[in-house]
Amino acid sequence: MPNQTIKTPCIGLCSTVYGDLVCRGCKRFHHEVIHWNGYNDAEKQAVWLRLEQLLVQVMAGKVEVFDAHALRAQMLARQIRFAPHQSEYCWAYQLIARGARVINQLQAYGMVLLPEFRDWSLPELRDAIDREFFLLSEAHYQRYIAPSFLKDALGR
Repeated sequence: MPNQTIKTPCIGLCSTVYGDLVCRGCKRFHHEVIHWNGYNDAEKQAVWLRLEQLLVQVMAGKVEVFDAHALRAQMLARQIRFAPHQSEYCWAYQLIARGARVINQLQAYGMVLLPEFRDWSLPELRDAIDREFFLLSEAHYQRYIAPSFLKDALGR
């Protein structure tokens, strides 16, 4: 994203205001939500990269993107917002998140559900993806972030 301001991952469903340590909407950590506007581009990019990696991990376990060009064309045609520099699996998430109730043929979008999910409805899959993405973000927070916050609080 050279020469571009990195925008926020916020989707307008912030749960950190209710005390969550990980936002159920964008999956950022509470301190990232609070301090986002003070972050430099490198700090913001690091958050975006972590979110992308976790989302790709979830999506690759549920769908196969076999034609990224078709998916991109459909995203543009349907005016679904996506970050072109991100993985096509992030695009697939945006498509499912925005169109779960109206999409009939995923193949037309350059992707298919993996065999174990082919009997799932897209709204059901979308909700499962969102839950797993949140759980991975929460686990990452507990494993890598919470211990350092505790250490700082105890002055060690």
